[in-house]
Amino acid sequence: MAQLVIGIDPGTATTGYGLVREDDGQLECVGFGVVTTSARESLALRLEAIYRDLTTVFQQHRPTTAAVEKLFFHRNVSSAMAVGQGRGVALLAVAHCGLDVGEYTPLEVKQAVTGYGKASKSQVQQMVGTLLNLEEIPRPDDAADALAVAICHAHAARTVELTAKART
Repeated sequence: MAQLVIGIDPGTATTGYGLVREDDGQLECVGFGVVTTSARESLALRLEAIYRDLTTVFQQHRPTTAAVEKLFFHRNVSSAMAVGQGRGVALLAVAHCGLDVGEYTPLEVKQAVTGYGKASKSQVQQMVGTLLNLEEIPRPDDAADALAVAICHAHAARTVELTAKART
């Protein structure tokens, strides 16, 4: 059964999103982009912009499921807090739109896309382009990362579906 997955790479300055259609194991890029906010604005306005713009993407594309990258440990606590706040707003937007959500660590995303959990950022981006038959690597990096999150979720959902079929 076909599904349209939205992957989200959260942040407060830049939140990436990527839409991937999965149909019987075949992947197709539907679209991608970023929500950017200005450091000159208050945090409250930046978070509201992320929520509003993600909600608009959901309304335009009508994804059937969503995936958000989990926060990983940062050495810089203020950076981790900012990413965490952006992640919380992304999860709220997903919940508000009534979508089921998968959450994946960067290691899980890299493993799903490249087969190696410690792959470099450029290796992940190259494989995203290859898996989605894109002529160019998606830019900016946050959008490519969001597509990787969507691919990871599509693979995970496909595995669950195939396992359920095997048991019946």
